Amino acid sequence: MKSPAVKLLAVVLLAALGLRLAAGGWWQTRLEGPFFFGDSESYWDLARTIARGEPYEVGTDRARVFRMPGYPVLLAPLFLAGGDHPPVLWARALSAVLDTLAVAGVGWLAWRLFDPRAGVLAATLAALYPGSIAVGTLVLSEAPFCPLMLLSLGLWTAAWQSPTTRRAAGLAAAAGLAAGLATLVRPSWLLFVPFGVGWGLAASGRRRRHLGLGAAMLAGLVLAMMPWWVRNAMATGRFVPTTLQVGASLYDGWNPRATGASEMSFVERFAADERRRFEAEAQPGDESFEVRLDRRLRHEALAWAREHPGEVARLALVKLGRTWNVWPNDAGTSSWPVRVAMAVFYVPIVLLALVGAASTVRRGWPYVLCWLPAVYFSLLHVVFVSSIRYRQPAMLGLMVLAGGAVSFWLGRRAEGGGQRAVGNSRRRKPADRERVDGG
Repeated sequence: MKSPAVKLLAVVLLAALGLRLAAGGWWQTRLEGPFFFGDSESYWDLARTIARGEPYEVGTDRARVFRMPGYPVLLAPLFLAGGDHPPVLWARALSAVLDTLAVAGVGWLAWRLFDPRAGVLAATLAALYPGSIAVGTLVLSEAPFCPLMLLSLGLWTAAWQSPTTRRAAGLAAAAGLAAGLATLVRPSWLLFVPFGVGWGLAASGRRRRHLGLGAAMLAGLVLAMMPWWVRNAMATGRFVPTTLQVGASLYDGWNPRATGASEMSFVERFAADERRRFEAEAQPGDESFEVRLDRRLRHEALAWAREHPGEVARLALVKLGRTWNVWPNDAGTSSWPVRVAMAVFYVPIVLLALVGAASTVRRGWPYVLCWLPAVYFSLLHVVFVSSIRYRQPAMLGLMVLAGGAVSFWLGRRAEGGGQRAVGNSRRRKPADRERVDGG
């Protein structure tokens, strides 16, 4: 017989899916075209290209390394089933399902690290959080990225807690493979595994364990990324770890008119100038226009940053504030009811997560993994542009800690009310304490 917590979690997941499906249908009726974000158009076009069996390229310049392939590959079956113009609502339904899996991942991780009650509470936070609902509504890569990220963190947790070396290595390799799949969806995740391993080596007394699991994870990551690296080398003649949009993204964050928000109108100006040079100078066998444009923008961004270190520091603070703002940064994209709804959910989650992080700081590496993505994405987006959109994956780990903090408080309150006989006795070991590993 299923426990009450399992049944409650199932109800939460069904409610999460229903909310996202309803939000996707409502959002579609508000749009004049099929999409609100330009990114969605490029994913859609690449998915159609894959379904047709055509070369993986997009735009008038036939950019071949413009987007990571993970999300277009997931969208491609929609075109196989619905032809060249399948209903966009199908893609929104896919996002709803994928984000519901992320809600399940939050619940599972909180259940494993704390107790069943924490699992249900954390999943409920993820199900109702407006930013999470938005992920399950939009045709953007966050929808598949979030469950893959949580899968990687969950497998890393399981590897750390594994009692046998062989099983730990296998789970760590699987965690690295999941991290690689997540990177094939969103390139910004590429450095998280080395970042996490480095953090563990610097901050933990169990360096040998971090090093061993880290090596297995890196092997899994490389295995997942290798086909994309080989393909890019064949397409461009050089090693491209993610995409050839790094230069544009870097210039977006560091340029004379940078504000911390994304404003990509400069791309066409640089592209037109580089296109003239390319057409005048390029000979058979020369590097592609795409490679040249990426290098040009990267060079311009780094040169500006070297000459304006004070402005770089100021922008870093602005970007950090934009990432963790209480409500959307652009007043034109949200009404006051939306802002209030965001704040009502966001502020308590962050405060509870801080309590959870502080109370578990000595309980080992798996608890660190819940808040480390927040540090990682914060550091990443003080360089590149920032938005509350980019914090959403990190919020999921914070919800795990928030669920644990609320569960602990409820348990203490029940004990104080004389309800120890129900199963909250101090003599009973909490699930999280059983997994203390000293990391």
